[in-house]
Amino acid sequence: MSAEKKLQDAGVDMQEVLERLMGSEALLKRLFGKFLADDNMVKLKGALARNAIEEATLASHTLKGVCANLSMHRLQQLFSDQVEALRRGDEASAQKQMSAIETEYKAVSEAIQEYLHE
Repeated sequence: MSAEKKLQDAGVDMQEVLERLMGSEALLKRLFGKFLADDNMVKLKGALARNAIEEATLASHTLKGVCANLSMHRLQQLFSDQVEALRRGDEASAQKQMSAIETEYKAVSEAIQEYLHE
């Protein structure tokens, strides 16, 4: 299976993101590298562990935006749902969502790594 197909399977709309980037695969690879290096997932986990809701909301909201810009639709929706839960003050729901978020995040990250090293 090609790395691009794995990205599609991981919920990344490759056609959409490349259209957004005017077809620049070099720019996409650079942005994917920045996604992998981003520390907001670590911040999110730490903030939830400390019940630092404002910090968790900021990290989750940032990740939601990054995922939207990179056409990572499933992951974007998970972060969107989590942000809404945090804004409602439903910390338990936001915490429960981490399992699905981590699973999707890992799948996207692994697909990106393969794509970058293809």
